[in-house]
Amino acid sequence: MMELTRKGEYAVRGIIYLASMPPGRISLLNDVAVAVNVPPTFLAKIFQQFNKAGMVKSYRGTGGGFVLGRPAKEITLLEVVEAVEGTIVPNRCVIGLGECPRTIACSVHPVWKKVQSEVREILASVTIEELAAIQGAKE
Repeated sequence: MMELTRKGEYAVRGIIYLASMPPGRISLLNDVAVAVNVPPTFLAKIFQQFNKAGMVKSYRGTGGGFVLGRPAKEITLLEVVEAVEGTIVPNRCVIGLGECPRTIACSVHPVWKKVQSEVREILASVTIEELAAIQGAKE
């Protein structure tokens, strides 16, 4: 079963929160954690991964916190999920050669590749800006 882990869910919540802030506004980790109901230590690790991926910028010290690293319209749901979960794979055989000795002879392999491709395409078509707008309309 392909299921987003808790880490992936928290990552999506956290980045949508940052996207809902005015551009350039620095958000304190604890404020984000409380707003999206995520443990601060867990969220800090997620934001570190986002920082490495260029989706979030972090500022240390007094007045420090987090802000989007680039416009929300340029960040896709696929990027967010794969930044914390790794490449989306419906079955280990699509990871690459050597993961399954039956890849060449397997009649299901092309189906798994198609599932992977279509899921990635759907997630890549959704921006964090769109999700933040939907979230804002619900509040």
